[in-house]
Amino acid sequence: MASSRQQRFNRAHHFVGAGQPAVTECKIRSSRLALAPGILKKGRMSPHGSTILIVEDDADIRQLVAELMVKEGFAVEEAESAPAMDAVLARIRPDLIILDLMLPGEDGLSICRRIRARDGLPILMLSAKSEEIDRVVGLEMGADDYLPKPFGPRELLARVRAVLRRGASAAAVPPTRRLGFEGFAIDLDARQVSGADGDLLALTSAEFDLLACFVQRPRRVLTRDQLLDWTRGRSAEPFDRTIDMLVSRLRRKLDAASPGASLISTVRNGGYLFTAQVRTLP
Repeated sequence: MASSRQQRFNRAHHFVGAGQPAVTECKIRSSRLALAPGILKKGRMSPHGSTILIVEDDADIRQLVAELMVKEGFAVEEAESAPAMDAVLARIRPDLIILDLMLPGEDGLSICRRIRARDGLPILMLSAKSEEIDRVVGLEMGADDYLPKPFGPRELLARVRAVLRRGASAAAVPPTRRLGFEGFAIDLDARQVSGADGDLLALTSAEFDLLACFVQRPRRVLTRDQLLDWTRGRSAEPFDRTIDMLVSRLRRKLDAASPGASLISTVRNGGYLFTAQVRTLP
């Protein structure tokens, strides 16, 4: 029994970056943490009050990630399946979901699609599948970021903080900022976009950040590097094609709400151009 448990833990340790100091420390502390009932379920609040929901069916991986998040000051909730996740979401609204792709029953892609249909809750997807097509599919389903296993704790933390930072960026600006374009209205502080019919568009955190970049710089050619820097900051990687996927998703949602508007044009060897005239709304 003990040998089987150790083998599972070693496998989990590999998936979250074997040999990394932070994870090693988490492993050493795991027995002490396990003695404190509920510490991994609730964690301790970060200075910003951020709560992270970890949805992962592998108990050892879930424990290691939870311990890392707790160590960094986040409050943590855990779920091993879609029903367990739904039970947590019925009780609280976390600031971020770390979602494993390969779950029993309803998988991560289906969960992501379901959440996106009703909420812009930030999602960081984890998966042992590291092919480009898998990442593309995850992002197309609405994930804000995608991290293949195995990963190092520093990279996981950097991506968690980047997604949280994007989601909270509007709260740091006091004045209300509402802009209009082609029948749409965007509230940069409430982080909401509505169409001509008044219905809200279901945008992910990353999609909203991209649209905010465009509406604040209309009729200007914006390079991929500029858009990456403004939307992802230091978490962006050289030659990262995520921005192209985001533009494609945003285009589809804007076109669905306003057919034929063609608000985002591709400029060959240049980047992207937001073609609409933007005005300030009261």
